[in-house]
Amino acid sequence: MPPREPLPALAIPRMRGSGFVFAGVWLLILVQTVEDAWKNPDRALGALAIVATLGFAVLYFVLLSRGWSTMRATGDLGATRRRAVLGLAALFALTAVIVPGAGSSGFNTVYFISAYAAFTLPLRPALGLFLVCVVALVLAGRWVDGWSDLQGTAIGTFFAAVATLGMTRLIRRSRQLAAAQQDLARLAVAEERTRFSRDLHDLLGHSLTVITLKAELAGRLLDVDVERARVEVEDVERLARTALTDVRAALEGYREVSLGAELAGARQALAAAGVTGRLPGSVDEVPGELQELFGWVVREGVTNVVRHSGARTCWITVSSCAVVVCDDGSGPRPGSGGGAGLAGLAERARVAGGALTVGRSTQGGFELGVRV
Repeated sequence: MPPREPLPALAIPRMRGSGFVFAGVWLLILVQTVEDAWKNPDRALGALAIVATLGFAVLYFVLLSRGWSTMRATGDLGATRRRAVLGLAALFALTAVIVPGAGSSGFNTVYFISAYAAFTLPLRPALGLFLVCVVALVLAGRWVDGWSDLQGTAIGTFFAAVATLGMTRLIRRSRQLAAAQQDLARLAVAEERTRFSRDLHDLLGHSLTVITLKAELAGRLLDVDVERARVEVEDVERLARTALTDVRAALEGYREVSLGAELAGARQALAAAGVTGRLPGSVDEVPGELQELFGWVVREGVTNVVRHSGARTCWITVSSCAVVVCDDGSGPRPGSGGGAGLAGLAERARVAGGALTVGRSTQGGFELGVRV
C-alpha cells in the first residue's frame, strides 16, 4: 500500500485574526480578579496578584495558540506530554500567587486550567484533574469564610471542562474519519488499478497470441503460397487494429466482452494455430448477465490452448450456468499454478457468484471451466 499522505488541516478557526479575538474574550473573566486584587489593602500583595494575573493570561494564550497550531499542522491535539505538564504546573503556580492577593476570585483561573487540561491531556488524566479541581473548590467554599461563591466557580469549571473535552474529542474523531476516508480512497485506487491491469492482460494476451501465430504462418507461406500469405498479413493488420481499438475502449472504460464475439474470435484463433475447434452454434441459452463472464472464459481458455497445449482439437461447451474449454493436448503443467489471466478469471467468477475449475480434461489435455 502506498504511504499515507499528510492529512489536510481541519476547517477549524485559526489562532489569528477573529480566532484570537474569540479566544481572548474569555480572558475577560479575569477582570474581576484584577479588580479584587486592586482593592486589597495590602498594596504589595495586590500588585503582585495583578502582575501574576496578567502573566497567567499571557501564558494561557501562548500555550493555547501553540497547541492549536500543532493540531492544525499534524492532527495531534494539544501538546506533547512534557509541554502539557510544564504548562499546567506554571498555571497552577501563578494561581497560587494570585489567590492570596485577589481572594476567591483568584480561582477564576481554574476555568482556564481545566480547559487547557482537556485540550492537552489524555482522557483519564484530564478527568482526574477536573475532579480534583471541582472537589477542591467545593471544599474551599465550605470551609473558608467569604469564599462561598466558589460553589458557582466549581459548577462553571465543570461545564468549561466538559465543553472543551467534548470539542477536542470531536476534533480527534474528525481526524480519524479523515484518515479512514483517505485509506478507503487509496484502496479504491489500488483495486481499480488491479482491475484495469487484469482487463488489459486479458485483452492483449489473446490478440497478440493470434497475431503472432498468423505472422509466423504468413512467413512460412511466403515461399509457398503468396496469396495465402497476403491474406494472413491482412488478418494480422486487422487483428492489430482490433487490439488497438480494444485498448482504447478499455482506457475509456467502455470495453465490453460478449460471448458470441469471443466464440467467433476463438474459431479464427484456433484455425490459425492449426487446432480443430468444436464450438457451439448458438449461445441463446446463456443469460445476458453471464455473457460477459463466459466470454472472458472462452478468451482465456482459447489463449491457453493456442499458446501452451500443443493440442489438435479444442472443445467449447456452454449452458445456461456453465462454460467449459478443454483440449487433447499436454494437459496442466506441474507447478504452473496458473497465471495472471487465471487469477483475474477466478476473481471475475467469484464476483458473479461462481467458481473457476482448472484441471485435466477427459481427453487428456487441459480443462478450464466456470460454473455459476
